[in-house]
Amino acid sequence: MPEPTKKDETPNGQPEESVAPDSNGAPSLPEISLEVSPPPEAVAEGKETVETDGKKPDLTEPEPLEAVVAQETSPAKSNSNEPQAGVVGVKKQAESTSSTVKEEGPCSPPPPDDGNAAATSPSPTPQAEDANSIKKLSVDLPNDSVPVPAMGRKDSVWSLGEGQPPEDLEKPIDTPPLSTLLIERPQSGSVPVGGDISFVAKVEAKDLLRKPTIKWFKGKWMDLASKTGKHLQLKETFDRFTKIHTFEMHIIKAKDNYAGNYRCEVTYKDKFDSCSFDLEIKEVETGSQNIDIRSAFKRSSEGQEDAGELDFSGLLKHRNQREPKQQDDAPEVDVWEILKNARPDQYEKIAFMYGITDLRGLLKRMKKMPKEEKKSEAFAKKLEPAYQVDKGGKIRLVVDLADPTVELKWYKNGQEIRPTPKYIFEHKGTQRIMVINNCSINDDAAYSVAAGDEKCTTELFVKELPVKIVKGIEPVKTTVNERIELECEVSEEGAQVKWMKNGVEVPTGVRSRYRVKSEGTKHYLVIDDASREDTGTFSVMASGGTSEAHVQVDLKPLKVYQDLQDATIMLGQPIKLHCEIYPGNVPGRWYRNGQLIQPNDRINIIHRNKVHRLEIETSSLHDAGDYTFVPEGYSQSLSAKIHIIDPPRVHLDSLNFPDNTVTIVAGNKLRLEIPISGEPAPRVVWMKGERVILESGHRVHAETYGDQTSLTIEVTEREDSGNYKIVLQNEAGEATASVKIKVVDIPDPPEAPLVPVVGGDWCTMTWDPPKYDGGSPILGYFIERKKKQSSRWMRLNFDLIKETAFEPKKMIEGVPYEVRIFAVNAIGVSKPSEPSKAFTPLAVTSEPTMLVVDDVTDTTVTVKWRPPETIGAAGLDGYLVEYCIEGTNDWIISNKEMTEKTKYTITGLSPGCKILVRVKAINAAGASAPRTLQHSILVKEVIEPPKIRVPRHLKQTYTRKVGETVNLVVPFLGKPRPKVTWLKEGQVIEPTHVSIRNTDCDSIIFIRKAERSHSGKYEMTVQVENHVDTAILDIQIVDLPGPPQCVTIEDVWGANVALVWTPPKDNGNAPITGYTIQKADKKTMEWFTCIEHYHRTCITITELVVGNEYFFRVFSENMCGLSENATQTKKSALIVKEGNFPHDTAQHQYHAKPHSFTLTPTGLQVKIPEYNDHDFKEAPKFTQPLINTFAIAGYNATLNCSVRANPRPKVIWMKNKITIIDDPRYRMFSNQGVCTLEIRKPSPYDGGMYTCKAINDLGEAQVDCKLEVKGGFTFYELMQRGVPLHLIDKYMNETKIVEQEKQN
Repeated sequence: MPEPTKKDETPNGQPEESVAPDSNGAPSLPEISLEVSPPPEAVAEGKETVETDGKKPDLTEPEPLEAVVAQETSPAKSNSNEPQAGVVGVKKQAESTSSTVKEEGPCSPPPPDDGNAAATSPSPTPQAEDANSIKKLSVDLPNDSVPVPAMGRKDSVWSLGEGQPPEDLEKPIDTPPLSTLLIERPQSGSVPVGGDISFVAKVEAKDLLRKPTIKWFKGKWMDLASKTGKHLQLKETFDRFTKIHTFEMHIIKAKDNYAGNYRCEVTYKDKFDSCSFDLEIKEVETGSQNIDIRSAFKRSSEGQEDAGELDFSGLLKHRNQREPKQQDDAPEVDVWEILKNARPDQYEKIAFMYGITDLRGLLKRMKKMPKEEKKSEAFAKKLEPAYQVDKGGKIRLVVDLADPTVELKWYKNGQEIRPTPKYIFEHKGTQRIMVINNCSINDDAAYSVAAGDEKCTTELFVKELPVKIVKGIEPVKTTVNERIELECEVSEEGAQVKWMKNGVEVPTGVRSRYRVKSEGTKHYLVIDDASREDTGTFSVMASGGTSEAHVQVDLKPLKVYQDLQDATIMLGQPIKLHCEIYPGNVPGRWYRNGQLIQPNDRINIIHRNKVHRLEIETSSLHDAGDYTFVPEGYSQSLSAKIHIIDPPRVHLDSLNFPDNTVTIVAGNKLRLEIPISGEPAPRVVWMKGERVILESGHRVHAETYGDQTSLTIEVTEREDSGNYKIVLQNEAGEATASVKIKVVDIPDPPEAPLVPVVGGDWCTMTWDPPKYDGGSPILGYFIERKKKQSSRWMRLNFDLIKETAFEPKKMIEGVPYEVRIFAVNAIGVSKPSEPSKAFTPLAVTSEPTMLVVDDVTDTTVTVKWRPPETIGAAGLDGYLVEYCIEGTNDWIISNKEMTEKTKYTITGLSPGCKILVRVKAINAAGASAPRTLQHSILVKEVIEPPKIRVPRHLKQTYTRKVGETVNLVVPFLGKPRPKVTWLKEGQVIEPTHVSIRNTDCDSIIFIRKAERSHSGKYEMTVQVENHVDTAILDIQIVDLPGPPQCVTIEDVWGANVALVWTPPKDNGNAPITGYTIQKADKKTMEWFTCIEHYHRTCITITELVVGNEYFFRVFSENMCGLSENATQTKKSALIVKEGNFPHDTAQHQYHAKPHSFTLTPTGLQVKIPEYNDHDFKEAPKFTQPLINTFAIAGYNATLNCSVRANPRPKVIWMKNKITIIDDPRYRMFSNQGVCTLEIRKPSPYDGGMYTCKAINDLGEAQVDCKLEVKGGFTFYELMQRGVPLHLIDKYMNETKIVEQEKQN
């Protein structure tokens, strides 16, 4: 059972009451209400009575206080081994009523068990505040199964929800030592009930690398981080400018039980700081008012956590403000009495009758109400609820028996007590007394007395006296490395004390420098090896007092036996500094120019006893300076100065100039910076020849600063080229060096170029190199040209031309041009040369094109040609036609004057001779190259047989609709002009129907408005003398078709109608492409299309509406469209509901009979037979097997077969009984039962036995075929295709075997 903890009084002074909760679902134990009257000496000392309970601690946010009125009860019978749950009520002495008021509130759980010593440590006695205040008792509830030492009982602590004891409110607060982290601590404060208050703590973060950790506590143990909610809020902020962390705790709508002691703890790495503060809750004074139990149990409309909870602390306050005998303020109806006398099933009815809406809270209170118990028969007077005694004192436990003959047994924590010198039993009449002598902490327990079957229980509290410090610790002043021992003496042996340093508890762990020991009543704190950090204020704390003293640890005086010495060191030589000091075990630090020196591979720091040495293996210029040795902990230091010297040097190698030569372009600024070294800084002199270059020069001057010297020439000239000398001097020596400066420039411009040859759009130009190359070789030339009338030059080349000749192209004929030259060297581009003399490009035209013979007679030859492709700027003046007799080279000009036409007839030729012909184009630039016929021409007229060239679109039937225009052109060949005739179906065409026009090369047939009579086959005949050529044209004139001949209703069943019709007589001179079927309800006769483009002459119309009567009509359709009219059914079809047919008894006999229907005046009525569904399921069956196939290597091959099955089968392809899966060389298709395997670019090793297998739930089937691939590959080709080596070997071996078989 949990330990009881302290309960503080409510602000109006009423004692609190605790109810022990049921644990593990066990039945409720009887509650005992006791009154304890403090002894007179307690009243005189002003002490208070402590009232506690055994309620299990609640870690959640505290609930409002609850209170009930308990009547006197008698002990209930129970097993002696079971613990009794006790409730202790403390009655104020000024109150005259006999009833005891109980108040329930949350209590804090005991802190973690720190050991038996901590469990039995005495609680400090609170300070007296009021002589009339009630003495507080700490009551332990009995627990028969757990011994006292094992319960780990400690003094109770305050938790959120408990008020602070009144005696602590005005208790003086000791000011703690200066905080190490907190720069602003939260201060104690007070707030009225329902008010808000905030506590602020600030931490400076200048020396902190990260945010510190803060915790807020209520009392000693309750971490408030888990209690945040609507009443408690924690906030953290950080100011980036002031580097201060601000931590705030806000308490919102404070309650009575929020009063108490709080603590703030801040932690950062090994640093710790804490601060305690108090919160006081002030009662808001209100006038007395009537409390209605019905309004108390009305549920909160806001659904807050306080809904349904009766704040009995408020009830108690109002109850105490009115007189006990007043009955006018009480509710008119006592609901509690009604509920007590009613059955449980009537609680809900009574609650709603009196306006109590929180039935759940009401039942909870009913359960907690004390039950009336029967009066005890064994005890006339029971034990008091609790007793208190000082440690070492004596206590008497008295009980009055109703029957003195009853056997009585006393128990302590469930164990029977036997008479001993400590426990003495006395009898005085009906009284039975147990006296406990010399009380100790072990006597603090639950006691019970059993008389027969009845038992009564009480609690004994042993009050420990505070431990006082008899002899305090004394101040200590010593030096480092000495032993410090702080001693104090307390009033009691074995007491626990706490050692503190600057307000922080001293760590005494295994690795700690501090040791704690005790001898009897003396306690010691030992520091074996003291250091300066141990300086501070040490204190020892006991429960009854505190003692503190200051400890001062100083350093030992410093003595210098050998000081540091100044030195001058050559660069690169070692540096050694040496000193000796006392004490010898004091470390120190070395500094150079105020900077701390850290040891490394080059620097070695040695400390041996009194000797301190600093050694640098190789000195550098950075090692020069003031050296200081500072002993740790002392303000005294040792100093020395080190001076480094170095001969002067000129570092030309770092410039990376070949042969120390610097090249600069004329006109640029030259600043030559040369690194130098030397310690001290050398004096530098620049010289050119015998002339010294001064620092004050205008265009050329020298400068020296730091570790380099520079020569500056503001604007370089050719005269600045030459050797420059540098001279360096200092106290360590002298050095010289020389630098060569070369000034280069752009070359001079070349002479004007010459243009010896000019073409149509090009020319040839030459020039000579410039006389001066600027001191750098000529890399090439740039060429520019421009039109003579223009001032804009255009560069012709972007890559340098290294030759001195160039051929510009893409010039415009007839336009004068000029050209000029630029020379280029490594420095830049020269100025342009003088322009060349102007020149104009002109060119003859190209030769005429497409020279052909147009006509030949016995004396003339006619030729024609096309103009030249390129004419040029000079234009085209005309053509010159020449011919020569075959076998001679004498070309004869046929036309004395130029002709501008591209056709010419050569006359006066001898019949039967052969001639060659050529044509030239003439312009201002001259004659072009001639265009000559490739073959000679025989001067003789030639007959050319006729040839009809039928256009491609006329080689098939030419179709046109009625009313459209027909215009056909049919070209032909033949010489002389052929004779053309047209026939239609063997008859001469009438000119009134068809117009025909003939020319030398084609014939045109024209029909302005086509009719169906114009359809037929037209025959065209072309004749030259005895040569004849014919062609036939098929012309088809089409029109809309006629309607179907007859549409009849063949059958009607259910919602279906079967229609049949015959094709139309007139198809419109075109095939019928389909039919359109429409339906109409007899009532509305509105036609709706059922289906379009239907090809068959019978159809079943479905999904007709039952009860409607339908007519149907059909349109025919060809390439011109639908027929103008439709054929309609003469009779209608009536769709009737099943079971309403005439002769309904016979409708079930149509399983195998044909459909029957009867015609009625209203339409067609059908008797619908019943049919059995056909089972279409079947196992796979190949309707077309695979066929042995030959394939050509490198060309795709396909294997095809067809299978029929239902349901759809799964198709698997195999090669040589191995399933083909995810092979990119194969592609598999399956469409409408046709299975296809495509082998992509097969090779000979793809040959073999292929299998197609079809599988479904009803079975499987397979077909095989053999694939042979002809044509082979070389070994290299197979390797390129990625064929595995073992397959290549197999293929090559098979190929050899086949070749051998063929040879044999």
